[in-house]
Amino acid sequence: MAGALLRVSERYPQITQTSQMEKGIRSVICNTRFDFLYFRGSFPSLLLKAALCNQRINEQMSDALRTAGNFSPADGATADSSDTKPVRASEELDWNALAGYAREKLAAVLGDQFDATATMTVEQFPGGHSNLTYLLRFGHQEFVMRRPPFGPVPPKAHDMARECRILAAVHPVFPLAPQPYVLCEDASVIGSTFYLMERRHGLVVRYDEPPELVDQPGARRRVSEAMVDALADLHSVDINAHGLAALGKPSGFVERQVRGWSERWKGSQTSEQPAMDQLAAWLFDRLPPDASRPTLLHGDYKLDNVMLDAVDVGRVVAVFDWEMSAVGDPLVDLGILLAYWIHTVPASQGDALTSVTRRPGWFTRAEMLERYAARTGNDLTKIEFYEVFAVFKLAVVLQQIFYRYHRGQTDDARFARLDERVTWLARIATALAEKD
Repeated sequence: MAGALLRVSERYPQITQTSQMEKGIRSVICNTRFDFLYFRGSFPSLLLKAALCNQRINEQMSDALRTAGNFSPADGATADSSDTKPVRASEELDWNALAGYAREKLAAVLGDQFDATATMTVEQFPGGHSNLTYLLRFGHQEFVMRRPPFGPVPPKAHDMARECRILAAVHPVFPLAPQPYVLCEDASVIGSTFYLMERRHGLVVRYDEPPELVDQPGARRRVSEAMVDALADLHSVDINAHGLAALGKPSGFVERQVRGWSERWKGSQTSEQPAMDQLAAWLFDRLPPDASRPTLLHGDYKLDNVMLDAVDVGRVVAVFDWEMSAVGDPLVDLGILLAYWIHTVPASQGDALTSVTRRPGWFTRAEMLERYAARTGNDLTKIEFYEVFAVFKLAVVLQQIFYRYHRGQTDDARFARLDERVTWLARIATALAEKD
C-alpha cells in the first residue's frame, strides 16, 4: 500500500497528504459502477467500500490504490489540467446558459451528491479533429461535455444524441465506456445537441509519448497488449443477452459502410481524386460476406481514443469517442486499429494522425493480428480488405473536415492542409489494394 501511495504522490504532487487524498477520493468514480459515490470516514474504510463495488474484491482493492490520483481534485487542491487547454476563441459558447442548464439537470440526476451552488469553469480538450470536447468543473467535480463542430455537418455525422444513447447502453456491459449523465437536444441552450458524461483521468497517447513510455519498449508492449485485449473484450460482449443487437443491423453492414463512405466522399470533394474513386470501386468488387458472429463495434478504435492508467500503463481505464459505434463485422474495428497503428505518418509530423507505434516495443502488424486472433478466434484471412477500407474511410473523414475548413465553417489552422493528407492516404490504400 505504501508503495502505491508513493507512486500516486509522485505523479500528483497536489495530493501529498492522506487527508488531501481522502477529500479527493470522496468524489470517486468506482471502477466497476462508475457512479458518483460519496464516502465518509477514514481512508481504510473508504477503500473497503470501494472494494465492495467490485465483484472481484481483491482486484478492486489494488485498483483503488493504483488510481487514487485519478479522482476529481478536492476543494483547495490543484485541478489536473494536464490534458486540457483554454477554450479556443472561435469555439466559445454561451457559458451562462450552459451552466444554468447543467446545474439543473446534474442536480436532478445526482441529487445531493452534486453541488449546484459551485461556480462552473470551462477548459477544452484540444485533441481530435471533429466533435468539440470541453471539461466542465463545478467546484471539485468534473464532467465532460461533447457537442458537434460549428457549421453545417454531413447528414448523420456528429450525432451526439446517438453517441450518448450508445454510451448509456454500452457502459453497463463494457465499463471502459464512460457513463453519460445528461443529454440535451434543445439547440437553444448552446446552439446544438450536447451531452455530459463522467470525467476519467489517465494518459492518452497522441502524437508523442508520455514519459512513462519514452524509451520503454517493455511498457510499449504492455500497452499494445492492453489495446488488443480491450478490443477483443468489446467484441466478446454478448449483444443478444444484453439487448444490444438493436444498436445496428448486421445484415449487409459492410456493404452499407462502403456505400455510405463512398457517398460521403462524393459529397465533400474539393478537387479531383481519381484514386479515391478507384478505391471505392475496388471495395465494392470485393465485399466480404456478412460476419458469422456480428459484434458490438466501436467504430473508431485507435490509440488516442483509449486512456491508460497513469500508474500502470498496461491497463486501459477508458475508451472514448463512440459516435460511430454499431453492430456488425468486428474486423471493421480491427482494420481501423491497423490503419492508425501501421499506415499513418511518422510521429515527426506532430498531429493527431501521427503514429508513435513504429518505435521499438510497440506491436508489429503480425503481433497484433496474432494476439487478436488468439483472443477472439476470428478468421483474419481477408483482413487486407478491412485495412484498405479503413484507410479509405480515414481519408474521407479528413476530407469532410477539410471541406468545412475550405468553406470557412471553421478557422482551425490544423485543418488547412488536410487535403494533402487525403491524397497521401489514397496512395497508401491503393498500395495496399495492389498487394491483394
